[in-house]
Amino acid sequence: MTQIFTYITYKNGVADDIASEYIAAAKKIDPAATITAVVTGSGAVLDTVAQSLTSKYSEVIKISNEALAYPNAEVVRKALCNVLDKSAIILAPHDTFGMDLCPGLSIKMDSAFAADVVDFEGIEGGKLKLVRQELGGAVSTHVSCDISNGAVITIRPGAFAPVDAAASGKITDKPAGDLTAKRRFLEVIQAEVGDVDITKSDVLVSVGRGIQEQENIAIAEELAEAMGAVVSCSRPIVDAKWLEKGRQVGTSGKTVKPKVYMAMGISGSFQHMGGVKGNPYIVAVNKNPKAPIFQVADVGIIADILEFMPELTEAIKEL
Repeated sequence: MTQIFTYITYKNGVADDIASEYIAAAKKIDPAATITAVVTGSGAVLDTVAQSLTSKYSEVIKISNEALAYPNAEVVRKALCNVLDKSAIILAPHDTFGMDLCPGLSIKMDSAFAADVVDFEGIEGGKLKLVRQELGGAVSTHVSCDISNGAVITIRPGAFAPVDAAASGKITDKPAGDLTAKRRFLEVIQAEVGDVDITKSDVLVSVGRGIQEQENIAIAEELAEAMGAVVSCSRPIVDAKWLEKGRQVGTSGKTVKPKVYMAMGISGSFQHMGGVKGNPYIVAVNKNPKAPIFQVADVGIIADILEFMPELTEAIKEL
């Protein structure tokens, strides 16, 4: 039986959505696996998160220490090494913190490392078969990973459908051990909200490179007005200074949880989709039939957004 640990990240006392996605990923690795959540931090916030996870996991390991109160990958890495079995498989999110944490963790654990995994094909002959994406999602790479000495794997957020597993788990407190580190946490700087807070909108019309010119953003704004939505964007639009930073969705922008997400001319890189949480209904429109966005979209339409958006706007106004 395979032993799998999932490292749970959280914000404001609420576990990130990937906590439920891990369960689906672990079951694809081994349907009979034992799955244990691991959460680090301190104080009442940590207790709240750990308790919330008992409804999904049969066991939750809680590592409490004042040094873990802030997001310092070096300190978390030490805590995990002090607590976890080195022959286990460890799943973590493929985001900025996970990419800081996990490569070094695999070295400390003397385990295999695989990043940005989007699927698993089970274990065969002591090797875990997994799928990664290369070249911006244009190519899927099938990899055999030797797990004889465990593995550290980062999971792309949103790649696995969330599982509402019913459990009545227990919380196990583990001592953090020595957490001396060369790094020290300074502060968290919140991104500016801007003129509109896209994190509060139930419907987003998000534009990417396919918008082509700044003047064409007015087309998206007209569609958003007809839908009662807000316009958001991918990073290239902000880099071009066509929209302000506060409207950017992604790992380097805002994390949003809309009910409907209209991805217009967006390729769907993991950096962008990492900012789309909460399992929204995704409608993707793109001229490229091989765009990665179509792999996660509920509805995919191969079309030029500059032709499609005005037609949709008119159809909505008629309704």
